[in-house]
Amino acid sequence: MVGPGRPQFVLFGSSIVQMGYNVGGWGAIFADLYARKSLSDKTRIICLTSPPVNEAKVHEIFRIGLDDQARTNEGCRIYSEALVDLCKELDVEAINLWTAIQQRDDWANACFIDGIHLSAEGSKIVVREILKVLKRVNWEPSLYWLSIPAEFPEDSPYYVVGPDGKTTLNVSGHISTWQMQWLDI
Repeated sequence: MVGPGRPQFVLFGSSIVQMGYNVGGWGAIFADLYARKSLSDKTRIICLTSPPVNEAKVHEIFRIGLDDQARTNEGCRIYSEALVDLCKELDVEAINLWTAIQQRDDWANACFIDGIHLSAEGSKIVVREILKVLKRVNWEPSLYWLSIPAEFPEDSPYYVVGPDGKTTLNVSGHISTWQMQWLDI
């Protein structure tokens, strides 16, 4: 391996996970938040339930009869509750996306691009819920993005020269302006 290892978030799922790496998607946001972070030697599991679905939008876009839809909001609720119950039994962290997403009054239209796949707004809810868990749990070492040390914390003569013209600026721990939205969790 070239260079040090980095934290890995292994995401299992369907096209909802795949599309999470689109611009503004929740997987892409995590890739950015955890860039240049040191590797943790512990494996942790967080299960995410199915999000709700906007059945009318699915019908409109995919032209599936409402009676023929394999994925219904009620089915997602039942699945979500079962997964949360199982995670409690197994002492595994779980996030109920079915409930979290529906906290927004406009969830059906704002959180999905086609009734099933998450929009940037829906992805922000997923990121916020995962970050809340990562901050709350008492895992050692912490996997909360602000608690993980920078991968290259030492200064280098190859960094940008500072305002004094003598020292360099180490930006490895710098928080970008768009990452600031995740500081209040």
